[in-house]
Amino acid sequence: MSSAKKRGVRDKWRDKDWFTIVAPSYFGGTELGSVPSDSAERLVGRVVDSTLYELTNDFAHQYLKMSFQVSEVEGKTARTIFKGHEYSRDYLRSLVRRKTTRIDTILSVTTKDGFFVRLAVCAFTLTRIRTTQEHEIRAIMRRIVEEKAKVLTFDQFVQEVVLGKIASDVYNEAKRVAPMRHAGIRKSKLLSQPGQVIAPTIAG
Repeated sequence: MSSAKKRGVRDKWRDKDWFTIVAPSYFGGTELGSVPSDSAERLVGRVVDSTLYELTNDFAHQYLKMSFQVSEVEGKTARTIFKGHEYSRDYLRSLVRRKTTRIDTILSVTTKDGFFVRLAVCAFTLTRIRTTQEHEIRAIMRRIVEEKAKVLTFDQFVQEVVLGKIASDVYNEAKRVAPMRHAGIRKSKLLSQPGQVIAPTIAG
């Protein structure tokens, strides 16, 4: 590479500013990293991936992948909004056992303050169960998630989704129907905010 081309590469990086990306306040405003950009405007909309472990420093949360989207930039700080989460493939695979039943449901809900979210809820039993029991547990999942969305703001709802409060409620009710090994929200995605057009849906 010629010296002129090398200078061009260095100049291009020299022209960029570094911005610190932080998690939303409802996840402690934790720093997610720094990224270069030639303008603050170009950062808005960028999606940044993380894990719940990086936010909580709890190793038990390493399996939960998180996504945040830059919503605004103040000075050199890029603030984000929760975009979604997902179980890691290895963790989801570890939950599958022979001679047990896996129950899944996908539903979309609107929070109290108008955020439209899609969730994939799952449950794993200790033994195989009847179809009628599956239907009953699936109904419990839907009822609890829908009831929570009606009374919680997006910030509150997301915390309960990610930190396991909703999953715990599902587990505690579902175990009255059949012995349970796990219940959780394995995937979520923010589809739209108040006043926005609904984004494309997610696959299960």
